[in-house]
Amino acid sequence: MMQYFEGTEQDAIDRRLALAGPYGDAIGREAARAKATLARRGLEELASFRRDDLDAGRRVSAAVIERRLRDAIANAAYAANRPIFNQFNGLHVTLATFLTTLQPLRNRRDVENYLERLAQVAECLGRGIAEAETAPIAPRFILERTIAQVEKMAAGAPREHAFVTTIERALPSAGVPPGEREALVARAADLVASEVVPALARIRVLLEGQVARATDEAGVSRLPDGAAFYAQQLAYFTGSLKTPQDVHEIGLREVARIEAEMDAVLRRLGHAEGSIKERVARLNGGLSERRVGDVRPAIVSELRAIVADAVRRSSSVFALRPVARVTVEREPAHSEATAAAHYTVPAADGSKPGIYWVPLADLGPSVPWLGIGMKSTAYHEAVPGHHFQLAIEQESPALPHFRKRMAFGYDASFGEGWALYAEHLAAEFDWYGDDLVGRLGYLEMQLFRARRLVVDTGLHAFGWTRRQAIDYGLSVPEVERYVVWPGQACAYMLGQLRILEMRERARAALGKRFSLAAFHEAVLKNGTLPLDVLATVVDDWIERSTQQRL
Repeated sequence: MMQYFEGTEQDAIDRRLALAGPYGDAIGREAARAKATLARRGLEELASFRRDDLDAGRRVSAAVIERRLRDAIANAAYAANRPIFNQFNGLHVTLATFLTTLQPLRNRRDVENYLERLAQVAECLGRGIAEAETAPIAPRFILERTIAQVEKMAAGAPREHAFVTTIERALPSAGVPPGEREALVARAADLVASEVVPALARIRVLLEGQVARATDEAGVSRLPDGAAFYAQQLAYFTGSLKTPQDVHEIGLREVARIEAEMDAVLRRLGHAEGSIKERVARLNGGLSERRVGDVRPAIVSELRAIVADAVRRSSSVFALRPVARVTVEREPAHSEATAAAHYTVPAADGSKPGIYWVPLADLGPSVPWLGIGMKSTAYHEAVPGHHFQLAIEQESPALPHFRKRMAFGYDASFGEGWALYAEHLAAEFDWYGDDLVGRLGYLEMQLFRARRLVVDTGLHAFGWTRRQAIDYGLSVPEVERYVVWPGQACAYMLGQLRILEMRERARAALGKRFSLAAFHEAVLKNGTLPLDVLATVVDDWIERSTQQRL
């Protein structure tokens, strides 16, 4: 958990629950309005600082703050258009994810804070229900998916609920004596039985009542000011002012380009018949069939070797690299079944490395980080992707605390754009060598992100149905994620393309004096930035670099 304060100040925060989404954005109209009110006050205070009186670092900080405060105000204008309860980032999902994966449980005080927050879950869900009763209705297939999810969250014995097993597992390492553990677990189980499960039942009743009035129309065009809402979400998640038509055309262009490259590689591998999807499936299936016995330890070892090789290779194109090391670990058993490959930052005190977590519950051929995408995913999640991005940010002696701790939330267009750029860089510098299967995996991951541009805009701007989006080549869960989270899926590919555009602008301006390592340092040393702010930072770096060589 990215805690911002320390001591009693942080402890007080750790005892309260807020209606917040995956990027710290407010859920619901009331919470969004309150956040917008604070944002307006913040803009007034920010205006009291003359930008010309600030040094370069503080000007960047001011630009970051201003962008995020304006985002909060813009998001509040359309807060009613976001479904409070949905299968991907609904209120019930974010509360569960927060408590079971992010809430610290390091000591007895953390345990008490966890129980305090658990006691507030039903109240938070009740506030969500009150707002959802008068909000626009989600598509029928989203309601049905969410009802099934809520029923599953409420099913079973309270002692077996994730809210209870999470605290039960943590008690030994939190230093709670054996004789006191049962009472704490029983307290959590009682809260689940008496408050959480009844609140989930009320959500189910609400959603079941909405099904009869719902339609299967998937896009936000069905909502009040739907076109303006989608334009705002695109701007928020991508840091650009590209129109839906612009984004759709970029997606179509990238899909065609990448599929042509994939076709050439597949033919070299002896797979000439069938669609790209069919041929990749056959190739992945063949890789899976060669696995004998429990190959999980070998997979972790192979991934560690891939990351170690990436660390070695990165020295030629990165002057600024993290001090903290990175390793690969298998996802813990309690979360492995539902986890995706992901990265966690090193401990700030150096006691733990950055970790690329790889779930190994499913060894099926379609799992991207185990099939042909094994190398590309490692470059994305570890080196030179998220590990370089986030560890450099955390280690920076120059960045203010609020930027190192991402106090204003995570910027997907930068973070995921950089991670995709890292994949591109590995292919550009031939880290795959003769490994055609690995190169194909890189192209498949790029194709996935390009198709997202087409599908997201198709759904929300061009009247695509859920079936059209699935038929275009994406999975049902992916498509349904885009339905309830418009614009977010576009951050990845557009972020990568924007970073590449900045790089080529720098190369053109500096000519033979251009240094790729220096460009990477200019991008990474300022931490996570909105892309419009990053563009200004890069332009300033180009100007300084030009003047230094005159």
